[in-house]
Amino acid sequence: MRKQQKGFSLIELLIVVAIILIIAAIAIPNLLRARISANEASAVSSLRTMNTACITYNSTYGLYPTALSDLQPVGVGNTPTSTSADLLDQVLSLAAAGATNPQKSGYNFTFASPGTGFGGTAGYTYSINADAVVENQTGVRHFYTDMSGVIRFNAGATAAVTDSPLAQ
Repeated sequence: MRKQQKGFSLIELLIVVAIILIIAAIAIPNLLRARISANEASAVSSLRTMNTACITYNSTYGLYPTALSDLQPVGVGNTPTSTSADLLDQVLSLAAAGATNPQKSGYNFTFASPGTGFGGTAGYTYSINADAVVENQTGVRHFYTDMSGVIRFNAGATAAVTDSPLAQ
């Protein structure tokens, strides 16, 4: 008489592994798309925060900031000034040591204050671009905003003032 075998056959194990691989093949692209979407939402939210900080700075000091570092946090017990207005956190204001462009949630933020006013001084305009650190992996769209507060996007290149506004 034949002894009763216990356990799984090789075919049964291969079927289970194949099912797991099929489920993973379906789930991973959805996870990557969700991550890109979350990074883009974070970039848009950061641009809104930066716009609010720049408008507050303008209301307080009469000009827009000439650099993001003007919006950085002040030290404990210090009073905000035009070069350290305490309107943005360290990540977005370049207060982190050695930072050249702030980077948050897979996006680089580039601040420009090219406008000149009376006497040739900057601070009458500003613009901020948010570009994906790794195209099509951390984000798909590029974003742009300026003192108008309108956030614009471009799916193929760095966004500019001429691009379509983001649906609010």
